Amino acid sequence: MEENFEKRTLVAIVLALVVLLGYQYFFAPSPQPRRPEQPLNVARELPARIDDRPSVPKAEDLFVPEGTMASEERLLKVETPLYTALFSSKGGTIKNWQLKNFRDDEGLEVVLMRTDAEVPALAMGTDGKNFIFDKVNFTISEGQDNIILRNKGKSASLSFTYRGDGIVIKRTYSFFSDNYDIELIEEVQGPDNYWVTLGSGFGISGAVGYGGHIGPVILKDADRVEIKPNKLKEPRVFGSELKWIAQEDKYFFASLVPLEKAIGAKVWRTGNGDALVAVNLPAGKNKLLLYAGPKEYDRLKSLGVGLEYIVNFGFFSILAQPLFWILKLFYRVTGNYGWSIALLTILVRIPFIPLINKGQKSMKKLQALQPKMNEIKQKYKKDPQKMQKEMMELYKKYKVNPMSGCLPMLIQIPVFFALYKVLLVAIELRSAPFIFWIQDLSEKDPYYILPIIMGVTMFIQQKMTPTTMESQQQKIMTYLPIVFTFLFLKFPSGLVLYWLVSNLLSILQQYFVNRKIAREEPV
Repeated sequence: MEENFEKRTLVAIVLALVVLLGYQYFFAPSPQPRRPEQPLNVARELPARIDDRPSVPKAEDLFVPEGTMASEERLLKVETPLYTALFSSKGGTIKNWQLKNFRDDEGLEVVLMRTDAEVPALAMGTDGKNFIFDKVNFTISEGQDNIILRNKGKSASLSFTYRGDGIVIKRTYSFFSDNYDIELIEEVQGPDNYWVTLGSGFGISGAVGYGGHIGPVILKDADRVEIKPNKLKEPRVFGSELKWIAQEDKYFFASLVPLEKAIGAKVWRTGNGDALVAVNLPAGKNKLLLYAGPKEYDRLKSLGVGLEYIVNFGFFSILAQPLFWILKLFYRVTGNYGWSIALLTILVRIPFIPLINKGQKSMKKLQALQPKMNEIKQKYKKDPQKMQKEMMELYKKYKVNPMSGCLPMLIQIPVFFALYKVLLVAIELRSAPFIFWIQDLSEKDPYYILPIIMGVTMFIQQKMTPTTMESQQQKIMTYLPIVFTFLFLKFPSGLVLYWLVSNLLSILQQYFVNRKIAREEPV
């Protein structure tokens, strides 16, 4: 019957929200613990190499003709206004990467490298398993030294070359002062194909973050494929539909984008449990784009290589992207993401006001009709068809639609999930202050004030909203504000603020609907 439709729909919506929020609370990937980082100093002593790892042969096992190997590893620093990186002559790999404009929980520059990395970033190999060239010293072009790019529009290059055992490799990195992306040109002769890996944890900051995926990501055509390291039992292989490979945490990532056709890619776990992702490229000259930095959607989209898909807006991305654009537009006006969230919540609700008003009025009338509905149920409880007919006559007489109270909620669900995802993944909220004690909208309220206020407003809203549920069901629903309050304790403040403002708007709207109905003739 129609009145049961309202109950089932409301319960289904509530359960869906509880499942979603509960999943994020209990099962969202735990942030990786921070590892002690070393300051970026070219003159510092390097950490001891791990030469006994099973998946990488020792340097003495690699045949290198005399004269092709330098006596010592050489480190070169590359510094721009956006990042500082440390490159090694061992394989032409990356040893360290720090972002200048982002700080971790300790107030230090965000580091996208691990000091204990088993496999260095951009290590090369010929068989997709053993990245042997990170053990060999490449030759650095004569006259090249540390690179410092301070002025806008400036660029510079750094080249590494290896010759030995019938193999010739030349790697040329080109850096730009105002971008995180780096152009990488590789010229490889000898093998038919070769592999390049992002290494152990490159792109993962290890900073605490709520609800984000941590690990490898592959873009296959337009499909983003997340790989959870702890669930990776067997290697996963991808074909030529590959667009890019990446490693990410909630707000940062590193990616390697083949600008020409790649053979494929592979993701697997090493003996010590690290997840590695590598791209397979044909021999010859290959042009790639390397990006290591923040998930700034507009910046990534401007690159034109599909890196914007690293920002996971979820199933309702078609709604999330314009909402995200509006959020940033409000920020340009207010200068505060907290107030921008409040304005966006109001804006999103405006189109639904007439529909919500109609639904609330209908529910209020249904509540007034409850005694008559109960009489019909009792009178025709042994004749469901007659009961249905009488109910329909009752609805027709008093001009109410039992389903109109649920339709506004159903229609708003996609918008809610889209906005929820935007507030969850937007790096713009990272370290963004609101007011007083809320100094980071991406983190939980340190004093739990917002979640408690949210729970109170949810309780008030529930008491004001008319319902046709039976008393037992209503008792169960009264516990929801308490459940939601506990779920929201760990939620980012930006999400709690959105829900709180939404509750306040619902209370205000219900207040005026109730007043209007009270002035009308009673049923």
